[in-house]
Amino acid sequence: MSAHPQHDDPAPPRRGAGTRTLGLIVSAAGGAERIRSALVVPAIERGWRVAVTLTPTAGSWLADSGEIEAIAAVTGLPCRVAPRMPTQQPPHPPIDCFLVCPASANTISKLALGIGDSQALTTACEAIGARTAPVVVFPKVNAAHVGHPAWQSHLTALRRAGVRLLLGDEFWPLHPPRSAPVRDLPWRKILGVLDDLVPAR
Repeated sequence: MSAHPQHDDPAPPRRGAGTRTLGLIVSAAGGAERIRSALVVPAIERGWRVAVTLTPTAGSWLADSGEIEAIAAVTGLPCRVAPRMPTQQPPHPPIDCFLVCPASANTISKLALGIGDSQALTTACEAIGARTAPVVVFPKVNAAHVGHPAWQSHLTALRRAGVRLLLGDEFWPLHPPRSAPVRDLPWRKILGVLDDLVPAR
C-alpha cells in the first residue's frame, strides 16, 4: 500500500450511536487500508458501535496513513494496538460479535493454535475460547497459503470452536501469490453475515 493514501474526512464521533457492538480485529492484509470507509462507517450506519483493534503491523500501516485517528473519530472509541496498562480500565465496551477482517494467513494460524502474541490476537483468542459472542473470520489468503499442509487442520480447529469462516469464491477466490484479483473485498456480504448473527435491536 502507498505510504500516505488519501482518506475521506472523518465524520463526527458517533459515541453510543449503535445498539450492538462489533469488535473488529484487523490484521495486515490487503483491504486493511480501507477498513474505515468500507466497513466501519457502513457498520455504524447499520446500527453497530464499532471497537477496532489492530495487529502491530496493521497498526503501523494505519498510523502512517493517519487512519488510526480517523477510525477513532468516527467510532468514538480508541483504536487499540498495544495492551493497556494494569491500572487502566478496558477502553472498549462489551462486545456482541467479533469480526477478524481481513485475516492474514499468519493470523489464521495463530488463532487456530491459540497464540495471543499481540493485543489483537489475545482479544480474538479469548473471544474464541469464551464462546460468549459469535466470532466471524474473513481470511484474505492466496492459493499457496491454502496449499500448506497445516491449513486444513487450522480451519478444522476453528470450525470446531464455533468460528464462522467466510470462505469460497462468493467471498474471495483463491489466486497464486502476488496475483490478487482486481476487485474489492466483499464488504456488503461480510456486513450481511454480521447482521444475520446479531440482528439490530
